[in-house]
Parts: sequence; C-alpha cells; structure tokens
Amino acid sequence: MRRWALPLTLLALLALAGGLFLALRPAPAPPAQRITAVHVSGNRLVDQAGAGVRLLGVNRSGTEYRCLRSGIFYGPTGEASVRALAAWHLDAVRIPLNEDCWLGINGVNPLYSGAAYRSAVASYVARLNARGLVAILALDWSAPGAELATSGRQMADESHGPAFWSSVAATFRSRPDVLFDLYNEPFGISWSCWLTGCRLAAGWRTAGMQQLVSAVRVAGADQPILVGGLGYASDLSGWRAHEPRDPRHQLVASVHVYPGTGCASRSCWTGSLAPLSRHVPLVAGEIGEYDCGSGYVDGFMAWADRHRVSYLGWAWDTGGGWECATGPSLISSWSGRPTPYGSGLRRHLDQLWRRGTAPYLTR
Repeated sequence: MRRWALPLTLLALLALAGGLFLALRPAPAPPAQRITAVHVSGNRLVDQAGAGVRLLGVNRSGTEYRCLRSGIFYGPTGEASVRALAAWHLDAVRIPLNEDCWLGINGVNPLYSGAAYRSAVASYVARLNARGLVAILALDWSAPGAELATSGRQMADESHGPAFWSSVAATFRSRPDVLFDLYNEPFGISWSCWLTGCRLAAGWRTAGMQQLVSAVRVAGADQPILVGGLGYASDLSGWRAHEPRDPRHQLVASVHVYPGTGCASRSCWTGSLAPLSRHVPLVAGEIGEYDCGSGYVDGFMAWADRHRVSYLGWAWDTGGGWECATGPSLISSWSGRPTPYGSGLRRHLDQLWRRGTAPYLTR
C-alpha cells in the first residue's frame, strides 16, 4: 500500500489544483434566450415571455442604394455573414430600404427591384430571425412621383410612402420579430407637417407619420413601430405632444445620435431623451462618430445603459467610401473585423453579454 501513497497524493493535489482553477476562472456568460417576438409594454420593449429587452445592434447599410446600381445588398448576406453579425453579441439589425426598389417603380432595373428586391430582403430577414436577431426595416431613400429615390428627403412622400408601408407590413405581419421604422431622418419641416403631412415649397406633398402608422395597421401588422423625430431624427422635443395615434399602442420613439447633431450632448440626453423614455420605449436607431475612435459612442452607450435605452451602430458596411471617419463604418471586412470606431461598439456589447446584462433588462 505504501507504494501508492505518493501517486495518490499527487493525484489529490492535481485534483485540488484543478478545482481551484475552475473556481477562479470567470464563469461563462449565460446563453442568451432567443428573442422570437417584441412588443411594447408601457415604456419598455418586452419579448415573447414578457421579459424586458433592449435592441442592441447595428445598421446593415446597402439595401437603400445598391439596387439603383447593380445589386440588392452590398456585401454577403448568407449564413456566414449572419454568423459574423451574431459574433458581436448583438440582438438586432436595422435594414434601410429604398421605396422605389421595394415597389418596383420609376425605372429601377427589375433584376434588383420589385419582386426580386422584396424576396431578397425577406430571405435575409428570415436568416436573421433564425439566429434570434430582431430585424428593423426602415424607409430610408424616397422620392415623390416619377422622381428616382436617390437619397432621403425631408419626409416620406404621400405618392409612395403609404403604399410602401402597406406592402412591407403585409409582407411581414406574421413575423413578431420584425419591427418597422417609418422614416429614417425627417428634416426641414414642422411638427404639424411631421404628424399630418403638408405640401412643400418644391410642390410635392409629404405623408404624415399618422398616415404611415395607419397604413401599417390597416395592412394587419401589429408589431412595434419606430417613429423618428425632426432634425434628421435628432430632435424629439415635440414627439410626445405630436405622438401619432396607434390603436395597438405599440409606438417607439427613435433618435439618431452623432456628434454635432441636435441632441449630441449629455445635457440633451438627460434633459430631453431621459424624460421621454419614461413614457415610451426609446431606441437610438443610429449612433456613430467620425474620428475613427469610439470615445463618443462609449459615452452614449454608458448613458443609455443606465436609462434602459436601445441603440444600433451605423454602419455594417465596408465599401464605397464607408471608412471609419466618413461613413462611419463599423467593420473593415465582412468577416466582422472592426474598425477602430467599431471596436468600441463590439467591446461594449461583449462586456454586456459577459455580464449577462444584455439583451435582457436586469432591473
């Protein structure tokens, strides 16, 4: 028996050391519950089980402009591309759309518009949802009448905006993990025009947010609707006083936060955004900065975490001048390699995930 004493002692010591190592090693983050539905409950977004969630993610730019050239998406959209997104520990992807391409009007090449465009977007959304990623569809580029939608205008146009949302809502009304963002960045109009529409000096009539909300609901879609404010969606000062009526009570206020915009400072976040967030869910549909750094978005995300505000970085795109200082671009390759600016968002999302505080609210 004595000859086993030394080996048994060594085994005991190894076992003790191994147990100590496991005890000291950081516990892995709990696996995130897959979000299959999002609803508004009071001033919170909740999932299919009623648990409070935040939408934390990125904007997948490309579908607003590529269809006018030689494609539908810029960059890959297959399973590998969705895995690259998911590796950032995000739970939402916002997809800007072009109304002419969706509706197949104003001479856009039918290879990249109409049924082809709608099918490609629907397939991509299905891949995102299968990974537990919420999709937010946003009307971004638009134009009235027979004009080609080559940019964003002051507001959605009455000639196509309601038809666009009727079609989008009908397409995705059975997908509770898809949300709608009515118009990307309204600007140069009054709050009254924002709500009910008006005729601009250029001669065309805008659609109002109320008309667009109604178009979504008449199409049978019950999902939450994001409604951005004025000043390129940076001004929410009149949002609550002009809030559209929604029979489903599923409206979300949307703000875009960049340096130098209308609500770029901490004082505005605290004085304007925080009070609104106590009455309605608040999503920063776009955040970003132009110095190839992340100090500004780091500050906003820390503030937003404390106030249970959602946010999505602009933009998951690598081409056409989308550098970290000009896009700004979050990635330098489609594999998900971050730019210096994008590394801030990725690092922050990773930290939240490791602490188990995203996407679910902990208080």
